[in-house]
Amino acid sequence: MTQKQLRRAARRIAEAALGAVDPSQALRRGVQRRGTQLTVGARRHQLADYDRVVVIGAGKAAASMAKEMELLLGPLLWGGLIIVNRGAALPLDQIAVREAGHPVPDHDGVKAAGELLQLARSCTARDLVICLLSGGASSLLSLPAGRLTLDEVQRTTSLLLGCGAAIGEINTVRKHLSAITGGRLAQAVDPATLITLAISDVIGDRADVIGSGPTVPDSTSYSDALAVLSRHGLEPQLPPAVIDHLREGRRGLLPETPKPADLLFADARRRPQYEIIANNRDALNAAVTEAKHLRFHPWLLTDALSGEAKEIALVYAAIGREIVAHGQPVRPPACVIAGGEPTVTLTTDQAGHAPTAGYGGRNQEFALSAAMAIDGIERLLLLSLGSDGCDGVAPPGRHEAAGAFADGTTVARGRALGLEPERALIRHDAYPFFDRLGDLLITGPTRTNVMDLHLLLVT
Repeated sequence: MTQKQLRRAARRIAEAALGAVDPSQALRRGVQRRGTQLTVGARRHQLADYDRVVVIGAGKAAASMAKEMELLLGPLLWGGLIIVNRGAALPLDQIAVREAGHPVPDHDGVKAAGELLQLARSCTARDLVICLLSGGASSLLSLPAGRLTLDEVQRTTSLLLGCGAAIGEINTVRKHLSAITGGRLAQAVDPATLITLAISDVIGDRADVIGSGPTVPDSTSYSDALAVLSRHGLEPQLPPAVIDHLREGRRGLLPETPKPADLLFADARRRPQYEIIANNRDALNAAVTEAKHLRFHPWLLTDALSGEAKEIALVYAAIGREIVAHGQPVRPPACVIAGGEPTVTLTTDQAGHAPTAGYGGRNQEFALSAAMAIDGIERLLLLSLGSDGCDGVAPPGRHEAAGAFADGTTVARGRALGLEPERALIRHDAYPFFDRLGDLLITGPTRTNVMDLHLLLVT
């Protein structure tokens, strides 16, 4: 197979994976209506028993999910409100759509989250509330708690995103700075009947981590949030008000997030229903099926890839070299498939400020690191992409990339153009490198999010 053929195959496998986690299809699989009976998972709800059916939600997939809910419920839907990342809105008839900043929250997000919380609080025991949740909801629902300001939450979010912390750690902190996540949205909706339909973007599909768990009990505490900041050396760099807020919570001066033992969640008659309708494993399984169809021998490595992107990429590259050299652990033509969410750590100076990073994201960094490790090796292609179609930041005027391709010629082709892959990796500036080579994968917003996909094809 030529490199052109390998790229075509990788694209087809990636498209099959993304198609399997399309929000509309996922919702249709998980929810059915017959007359006034709504079946969600294994539970049935008689819509005639409610005065209103209200749809709320947030996340990158919320618009597609909401559009499908409008089609499914028709005139039985009262209305609702969803919040999506800027550029991801869709025209809806009955559900209001608000756009907000992501991954760092903005004023539009604060305003929209306040509006959503007000709607939730207006619901009564005669209402059925369906919450549509997907990746990105944590920043879109960043309604600062207590006396905290948006600026303080923004600064904290930026530091957390750049310190190499895992998403569970990041959300432990964010839940304790928010007035709506960490189970507080469920509290606001109570006593209405609440159903959450979630598309998972976290390793292990933990409901209390997806979107910072607005509709489920929170097992973390203010002490845990402070421990995260201490573990990553962030306390000296954070706004004093954030530290004061968390310390007041630890002393019991602020209410904790609702816990599993709280009546709302412990009482089976009141406990909200929670269903995950799509996740990374669904995408990976579809990738396996398509790889077989294209006559590759697939090996599904894991759906829990984590750690520093540039380091994990070296392991992935080593697997490729092993297949090329010895036909192990899977014989060619091979397709190694993995999913997960590696991280990128931005170093900071003594004042706690991150250096000006370049353009691109963890998938482009993953691909660049792998390219350096497979330099000169033929018969091999790697594709790393974010399932949401947006990997990091693009230069002004350029399209956002989902990720990038890398092969044994990537480094040599770059050097021939005067590019320095080592410098690009150090500066977290992979986008311009791959852009010059024509090796970016640009899909546009996919309106879904199930973490990242990594494909390694060997002939």
